[in-house]
Amino acid sequence: MGRPKTEPTTKTRRRKDRAKEIANTFEWLITAFILAFVFRAFVMEAFRIPTGSMADTLKGAHWRLRCPQCGYRYDRGFSPSSVNLPPDTIPSQDVILQTVRCPSCGFYQGKVRRAVAQRNARLAYVDNGDRILVLKCLYQFIEPKRWDVIVFKNPSNPAENYIKRLIALPDEKIEIIDGDVYINDRIARKPRKVQNELWMPIYENDYQPINPEAREFNRSAWKNPLSVKDSAWRIRSEDPTRLHLDTSGAEVHRVHYRSRSANDFRATYAYNRPSRQNSGPVCSDLMVRFYVETRGAEGRVGAILSKYGVEYQGWVDLEGRMILARKTAAGLQVLESRAISAVLQHRPTRLQFENVDHLLTLTYGQEKLQFDLTDTIDPANRHPDAPPEVYVTGAGKLTLGHFSLYRDIHYTNTSSGGRSSPVCRGGAGTPFQLKNDEFFVMGDNSPNSLDARWWQSPRESSRGQAPPRAGIVPRDYLVGKAMFVYWPTGFKFPWPKGIREFAARGGHTNGLIRLFKGIINLKWIPNVGQMRYIYGGTADNMARHAAATPSDA
Repeated sequence: MGRPKTEPTTKTRRRKDRAKEIANTFEWLITAFILAFVFRAFVMEAFRIPTGSMADTLKGAHWRLRCPQCGYRYDRGFSPSSVNLPPDTIPSQDVILQTVRCPSCGFYQGKVRRAVAQRNARLAYVDNGDRILVLKCLYQFIEPKRWDVIVFKNPSNPAENYIKRLIALPDEKIEIIDGDVYINDRIARKPRKVQNELWMPIYENDYQPINPEAREFNRSAWKNPLSVKDSAWRIRSEDPTRLHLDTSGAEVHRVHYRSRSANDFRATYAYNRPSRQNSGPVCSDLMVRFYVETRGAEGRVGAILSKYGVEYQGWVDLEGRMILARKTAAGLQVLESRAISAVLQHRPTRLQFENVDHLLTLTYGQEKLQFDLTDTIDPANRHPDAPPEVYVTGAGKLTLGHFSLYRDIHYTNTSSGGRSSPVCRGGAGTPFQLKNDEFFVMGDNSPNSLDARWWQSPRESSRGQAPPRAGIVPRDYLVGKAMFVYWPTGFKFPWPKGIREFAARGGHTNGLIRLFKGIINLKWIPNVGQMRYIYGGTADNMARHAAATPSDA
């Protein structure tokens, strides 16, 4: 007879339970790893932006700056080659700040070149690029939309990922004229949320320099560019950010944006080197915005944006009417008007007037009025060399504040920045025709983006196929759509001054000390205010352009 079965001891049961728990833990970890791998490979993946070709929408390595004169915040791109570092390298210590220019007041800060003067140079910490989430395989189920920000395989090196904005779709013809995009000879207007992301600052009156006599504002002493000369408008010395008008007649008085020290209308980027300021193209698609407070029921308030020597006017009659008009040598022509609810008295209300993509838009509070000038190549191009002009207009008793002036993104079609191709693909007079399953992309930082306009013929291919032709992204190269900036560069912890000074010292060879300094310099506090969605095309935008395709003609 065999031995009788005995019950396992308490110690044995504990060992079995512990082994079972360990096995369950490993099973959970393996399952989680597999799910994470599948999610990353097929659903969503995180990417870091390495360069500034999509600035300011998405930033690569950069300095976060505040103008020492007016306090305006802006970013300046960092180039590793400027400090003899390999590409895509972030220095571990502060470096000498390169030449920068404030996009609002125009204040220059030059790069210190002499070693003996470096102790007086401004040092700044370089921030890493934005980290984004990309929805992969989306385009396996839905068609890409114009103005989407997409990730794709570099046609010249399929092992490398690029990120640009999708501009033209398969079987479309693209042409870049005066900074605007034309698809099949019709202008491609940007969706509202995309347009709001692409406005570039020219001037904001709330930011006044503390030392206007310094001759570094566009190589001149600073003077308020809102000129009230020969006008009833007044700017009081105790509050130079506000303008006042106190008249009883119907005569319209103007405030002119002009000054030798003021930023002009050239398509320059504070993110790039300011050395190209005087050589960039002039951008005439503008937007002016301010808040106005009325103190009477009679009068009017509005703005004027001139383009090609033609004045486009938008104003609000205080009795309750919005008007859009065009003034040429033949006289003033009312383009569109409509009645609105009564204008609120003694309450600041936002007024915004823009002329972008041949579309006039006047917004007053919640009221909006639009007029489509044309969706074809602008026939009003009578004086293409005439510089833009900007005015604020008014009559009656008004107080105006928070004035700001912006320009649209301007897609360049001339070679710059050492481009090897002398002719822009898709430039004015050289339209580019896409074929089936071909896409055309460009960077938001147009003068500093190597994109479909300039690509050379690829020598490599993906999946054993023949290399694609120059200037296109094949459908098979699409990776996904950029959706969200989940980690813009954060902030350092406010360590005590002594610890920060110790971390700033160089020459340490001890590994623990270097690790400690790395922890001190780590920016782990999230920058919640810069976490944002990345806006792209919409179904309405696609439907509008569908009528322009050859198959529907």
